[in-house]
Amino acid sequence: MTEVRAPIWDAVAEAAQGAWDELTGIDGIGATLALALCDALSAPQERRAINALMEQLDPAPLEAVADASPVSGKTVVFSGTLEKMTRAEAKARAEALGAKVSGSVSVKTDILIAGPGAGSKATKAADLGVETMDEETWLALIGAP
Repeated sequence: MTEVRAPIWDAVAEAAQGAWDELTGIDGIGATLALALCDALSAPQERRAINALMEQLDPAPLEAVADASPVSGKTVVFSGTLEKMTRAEAKARAEALGAKVSGSVSVKTDILIAGPGAGSKATKAADLGVETMDEETWLALIGAP
């Protein structure tokens, strides 16, 4: 039997595939999490709970991620003690500049920002030839005061 497809179904399938690709293209969201999100958001009781929660919240607008910064697209790791900012502030600033922040050094790491007490991460970065800099150099690179 020959399958007959109406043009509308092709458009729906294309849109669904695009939405799926966009969702699974988000860093940290794979097929398993995407399916769980789709299941949760398609359940009426879950939608009601989410809508009720959203009525109680006032979310801040998302900040645009820079795509032309010197660290955009790079993977950075912070190690040791940071003296000018907290670890959370450093991570947020790096991500706002388009960098991905990792907790461990690997062959995918582009830059290690090493403060006092960096320890084994600094050793591993040196072994892998990863660019290593101190906090002052990092702040100068990203144009922070």
